[in-house]
Amino acid sequence: MRVVIVEDEELAARRLETMIQDCDGSIEVIARLESVEDSVEWFRNHPSPDLIFLDIHLEDDLSFAIFEKVRVDAPVIFTTAYDEYAIRAFRLKSIDYLLKPIVQEDLARSLDKFRQFSRQAPPADLGSLFRMLSGNSETAYRERFSVTIGQKIKSFPLSEISWFYSEEGITFMVTCDNHQYPVDYSLEELVNQLNPGIFFRVNRQFLVKLSSIRNVHIYPKSRLKLELNPLSDREVFVSRDKVTRFKEWLG
Repeated sequence: MRVVIVEDEELAARRLETMIQDCDGSIEVIARLESVEDSVEWFRNHPSPDLIFLDIHLEDDLSFAIFEKVRVDAPVIFTTAYDEYAIRAFRLKSIDYLLKPIVQEDLARSLDKFRQFSRQAPPADLGSLFRMLSGNSETAYRERFSVTIGQKIKSFPLSEISWFYSEEGITFMVTCDNHQYPVDYSLEELVNQLNPGIFFRVNRQFLVKLSSIRNVHIYPKSRLKLELNPLSDREVFVSRDKVTRFKEWLG
């Protein structure tokens, strides 16, 4: 079986590949793709695999955009952190799914289901699912975060939050008055929860709010360095593959 993984988190993609091969050593992961743009290019130039593991929220768009730009006939198992509303949509559209964090037993069950039913299953209506999820996501953006401070829980509205960063597997929220607090979400989960018109994940470590960007410095080879408010004690560069989308996001 030839499998493609579409996942924008490198560690998550590597972990999923290892789990797949632990389930069945004969499965070959022929590509790991990180974005809609990369995926469209790959599917245009390669025959369809036997199966695709597809993260829903990629850094440049919802992954459904892939199927609007290129024909892909392979069945899909989605990896998702979406809520029960979306899971009902998957069931209605005869699409299998794995909730993150993925559990080995669930993965094995999905592979077994694929082997038993993939040939008889009707084609998935990805366009309808895309519209269902997109319509629901308009009301799903977070407006505040609660954190534990000593023996108290304090709530911060988005207006008091400047940016998020990840370090050694822990995600931190940085407030406008330059305090930082750990939050119980990965950057990938935060990308799904926050309004993409306000927040942008500039690289694997930083998710920044538009109003927190004080200056954008241009470096050779089109590299962009951000000066944040409050200042970060780490250099914040926009990943090269995100520069074009970042400029569009800035307007």
